[in-house]
Amino acid sequence: MTKKLRGSLIYSPVAIFISMLLVGCFDSGSSSSSPAATASDTTGPDEPLASGRIHVLSNRPDLISGGNALVEVEIPEGVKAEDVKVFLDETDVSSSFAVRANSRFMGLVTGLSLGDNVLSARYPDGGQDQITITNHPIGGPIFSGPQIQPWACLDGALDEQCNRPITYEYLYKSTLGGGLQSYDPENPPNDVSITKTDQGKTVPFIVRVEKGVQNRGQYQIAVLFDPSQDWQPWAPQEAWNGKTVNHGGSGCGARRGEAETDGQFLDETELSLGFLTWETALSHNNKNCNLVVQAESLMMAKEHIVETYGPIRYTIGMGGSGGSIKLQQAANAFPGIFDGIVPSQSFTDTWSTGSGEVLDCRYLVDYFDDILNWAPGVVWTPSQRAAVMGHPTTSICESWIKVFSFDQVLNPRSQPKADNPLESIPDIQDCNVPEDEIYDPDTNPTGVRCSLQDYMVNVLGRRAQDGFAKRPHDNVGVQYGLQSLLDGTISVAQFLDLNQKIGSRDIDYNRVPERAVADPNVAAIAYRGGLFNQADHMHLPIIDMRGNDNEEIHHNYHSHRMRARLVRSNGHHDNQAIWVLGPIPSGDSFYIPNAFRVMDEWLTAMETDVSETAYEEKVLAHKPDGARDLCTDGSGNVLSEEECAALYTHYAEPRVVAGSPTTGDVVQCQLKPLTPSGYPAVTFTAEQWIQMQSIFPNGVCDYSQTAPGRQPTKTWLDYSFGPFGQPLPEAETPKGWAGPAFRQAVMNP
Repeated sequence: MTKKLRGSLIYSPVAIFISMLLVGCFDSGSSSSSPAATASDTTGPDEPLASGRIHVLSNRPDLISGGNALVEVEIPEGVKAEDVKVFLDETDVSSSFAVRANSRFMGLVTGLSLGDNVLSARYPDGGQDQITITNHPIGGPIFSGPQIQPWACLDGALDEQCNRPITYEYLYKSTLGGGLQSYDPENPPNDVSITKTDQGKTVPFIVRVEKGVQNRGQYQIAVLFDPSQDWQPWAPQEAWNGKTVNHGGSGCGARRGEAETDGQFLDETELSLGFLTWETALSHNNKNCNLVVQAESLMMAKEHIVETYGPIRYTIGMGGSGGSIKLQQAANAFPGIFDGIVPSQSFTDTWSTGSGEVLDCRYLVDYFDDILNWAPGVVWTPSQRAAVMGHPTTSICESWIKVFSFDQVLNPRSQPKADNPLESIPDIQDCNVPEDEIYDPDTNPTGVRCSLQDYMVNVLGRRAQDGFAKRPHDNVGVQYGLQSLLDGTISVAQFLDLNQKIGSRDIDYNRVPERAVADPNVAAIAYRGGLFNQADHMHLPIIDMRGNDNEEIHHNYHSHRMRARLVRSNGHHDNQAIWVLGPIPSGDSFYIPNAFRVMDEWLTAMETDVSETAYEEKVLAHKPDGARDLCTDGSGNVLSEEECAALYTHYAEPRVVAGSPTTGDVVQCQLKPLTPSGYPAVTFTAEQWIQMQSIFPNGVCDYSQTAPGRQPTKTWLDYSFGPFGQPLPEAETPKGWAGPAFRQAVMNP
């Protein structure tokens, strides 16, 4: 296979052909018989990455970006440091290396060319170690595949990759009170307060904020920083405790353009304790719902942190709502980015939420709003409507569709306009394309399709019939309201009318009477790539926080949905604590910092364990007492398990009422024949049974059978060669990302 720069637009013919076969471009069959469902992972590089005594600290050596890398050489016994010569290809870069104050022989290698670079350490006896470092553009991509176009940069960009110089700003905490305010190093104020870090260091409360662009999106980094002192990655200032916290979240969007960060990373408590806090715009869900680009952005930022500030002890992820999606789907599909996560108002991922709840809510809202087309004599009470939705009232589905309009992210023609209610919805981003360039099947059939699936075409692949991106959604055989029928809440007439008329939305998001059929092989792609988060790699510490809510989209069910997946995939949920904190949206000013403190305690205990114990066992062995399920009344009073269950119930979603397991991660169900015995205590007339057979001519969902295309998540997939992804070669977690306890959690277990 032709060697290439990962993420470029250059493919070998063989690679293209293999990728087309894997995603079923030549297969018109169903997902259950697709080659993607059973494809071998042998299409990647032939040999694992070997480093010998040379360690690239800032990232895997094949995923470096921006032209530099922090490197350590383990000097052989008996060799003096001054006798070691380091070469980048044939250029002597020995002057960049030295035994640093930390007693390690380290250097920042700069000037890497795009593509492969050979770094060698040569010893006096003629021996040497070497490693290949593959450098990618700072503007990306690395493993996400050809970058989405069009893409608009903000003002001031130097090129089409949105690159621009890094800028720095200083802030400080005043002894007079108030929040962080501007600090001028050339004219320092005399009211700078002092803070004591969690390592016992007493330092000025001065924060440096770095802002730059990577991968066509903005990042920001903040840390306690004394501008009068030097900072090198092998000699950080004492104010930094070596730990980082990533912030950012909310919403879901597919914005085609550079975006700014939202400033959620400037947490005074975390900064005061010595944490480095950071955020990337492309990992902010309402700007970019594409989990692969999210992970790429997070990875590139971590590399930059190590190269600029020094090796990281561990990274905590914090985020609510859409921010929780980023945390949980990255933790499963790209383990190693986060060492512990604190999601709040949580959702499991974008795609199973969108397919299993949002779209089903859209269909149900359409049906119930269409009262004039109901069959004669069919009348629905509010409680019956809520029952088939799986919610205590209809407000959750109504909220998804009529308040947040989240289903519009799947609409290729969706963009906020002056007469569009989406304009007032902060969690929905427009796709950042001029209106006259947006796709319209009649007036502009070759225009830009603004849907999330088209934004993720590198991952999902294209449909053979029209070239549009595949969509991992299917409702064939789904019996909406099944449980409500079986328990007598709704009548046979209601059940039949609902399922006769539920229909779906087609690829252009038009309402159609037919059920949606998943595109060939897309189910396998969704499972393998982690779009449907099966939690099969989520072994890290999790503290899930939420306020009690069963009235809108952040309802209690979603935390338990993730718990069910953990149990199904890993046999237990012991690494996840759920905190329900009364009627507060996401926890009050005490509980969020408290969850952060408990997570920090958990990771610190793990960090000190250098035994050979398996990573998953370390997570459980060092779980602190505070990391247990917790339920309060919102005023700090802890409730018993029984009181909590009675007061803070959780419900379901439409697919669960239709018979799906609580895990809610079935892309496309296996079908079984219709039989009257499947409906105990329900009596169908002969005419009604004929109607059932016409509604479900190929049968109904059998959730006891393995879903077509179901397969384990394959972590750290590279989409440079096309959809379905190729596994990266085996490699250790970058030593600069984590301490000994985390190195067992390699980036592609």
